[in-house]
Amino acid sequence: MDGKHRAAYTVIVLFGVVSLFGDIIYEGARSVSGPYLYLLGAGALAVGVVAGLGEFLGYALRLVSGYLADTTRHYWAITFIGYGMLAAVPLLVLAGSWEGAALLLILERMGKGIRVPARDAILANATTTVGRGWGFAVHEALDQIGAIIGPLIFTAVFLAQGDYRNGFALLAIPFALMILALLFARHRAPEPASLEGGGPASRATTLPGSLLPYGVFTALTMAGFAAFPIIAYHFAITGTVSEAEIPLFYAVAMGVDAVAALVIGRAYDRFGLVTLLSVPLLAIGIPFLAFGTNYAFAFVAVVLWGAAMGAQETILRAAVADYTHISKRGTAYGIFNTVYGAAWFAGSIFIGWAYTVAVPLVVGFLVTMQIGALAAFARVRHGFAAPA
Repeated sequence: MDGKHRAAYTVIVLFGVVSLFGDIIYEGARSVSGPYLYLLGAGALAVGVVAGLGEFLGYALRLVSGYLADTTRHYWAITFIGYGMLAAVPLLVLAGSWEGAALLLILERMGKGIRVPARDAILANATTTVGRGWGFAVHEALDQIGAIIGPLIFTAVFLAQGDYRNGFALLAIPFALMILALLFARHRAPEPASLEGGGPASRATTLPGSLLPYGVFTALTMAGFAAFPIIAYHFAITGTVSEAEIPLFYAVAMGVDAVAALVIGRAYDRFGLVTLLSVPLLAIGIPFLAFGTNYAFAFVAVVLWGAAMGAQETILRAAVADYTHISKRGTAYGIFNTVYGAAWFAGSIFIGWAYTVAVPLVVGFLVTMQIGALAAFARVRHGFAAPA
């Protein structure tokens, strides 16, 4: 391995460590946000609105933060601001109403929206020499270690004390460690753009037109992908999965996410855009299994959910990096993530409403959206040339 490859892996691994601590914080909270809001008095529609609005604002902000990152070139400063907003999660221990908790959960999502385009632009620089699919997959796998630990913290706290509040308080520790790791990453890689070489970025096309077919595919996929808080809400009110086990199920999903990311990321580098089909194909079976009352089916649904997330977080991001120029990378991620979040928000709102009407309506909607995504894939192939 030459010096450039070692430097690239250093950047990827350092960001993976930062994301590991970040995921302990927000994935721990995410694993119990549905049941926590329920315990504070929120109904199904409110949970759907909070989950969807948080995702929408988080992704919509990426359009602005991505443009600002490209314009100002202050990628690190924007990244620090976004990670700093994770402080909202430990503060959930102080929430006395579901409205207060909802505000903090939404603020956390907004912080992610601010940091992600700048962070992914830095990662895209580093992954040029190691393979975009593999580079994002390594980052995602490290990220998911934290996503496993976070829910396990809440499982242990709930089993020991019967509530979630002390779990939120404990998250102040990984928050401090995350900030320290981010400072170290900034020190070790102040100019990651120097790692960018030729290759995929040279085939970039004009924005935003080049991302339109890809945006349609992404929108249909995410509109038909139920957010975990909605699934967890169903588990809780039906008693399919106990409240103590829900964060454990989420930890399983995150473990599957990590493994799937490595497999699918390597497949992307070898086979190209056809691997995008894995996203709707994995997601299409989830609603049949998740929105019933069978414990074993619920577990399988969580496994599929984790695999679909691994694919989304790896190859959807890798494809954007491969087909946009370095100077527009932040903007491209902003556009892509805004579409991603808007679709997830709209889908979550509809799912929350549909759940109050009839569960089969939820299942029918989710399946229809994934079938639409499969049909839209042909336009994606025409919108992008396949990676070499």
